[in-house]
Amino acid sequence: MADKTADETARAVAAEHGNRPDELIEILHDVQSALGYVPEAVVPALAQVLNLSRAEVHGVVTFYHDFRAKPAGRHVLKLCRAEACQSMGGEALVERASPAARPAPMAASRSSRSTASGSARPRPPP
Repeated sequence: MADKTADETARAVAAEHGNRPDELIEILHDVQSALGYVPEAVVPALAQVLNLSRAEVHGVVTFYHDFRAKPAGRHVLKLCRAEACQSMGGEALVERASPAARPAPMAASRSSRSTASGSARPRPPP
């Protein structure tokens, strides 16, 4: 899929899933796997072929912390920010982590070599 545009890739992935709207999360995972992220530009195409609104697709992309709207760095550091992790000293780890983890979670560092993220939201089932 490397020579396809992002739009074509998203449409092909959706077709592999039968253009079923109930497969949206799986489709987004596959799009991200193929492209490295879920570009905003694919949202209208997915909405059209899945017969969903753009808001519905965008809402799923932005709700789940595992979906990226921009390419991640080479190394991805995921930090647990849930209450259980905080009670075990997780915030101290966040404070000691790369500065990229503090100002803009999920942002790639200036060198694009690392991305830090933190979230208390649950990951969708596989």
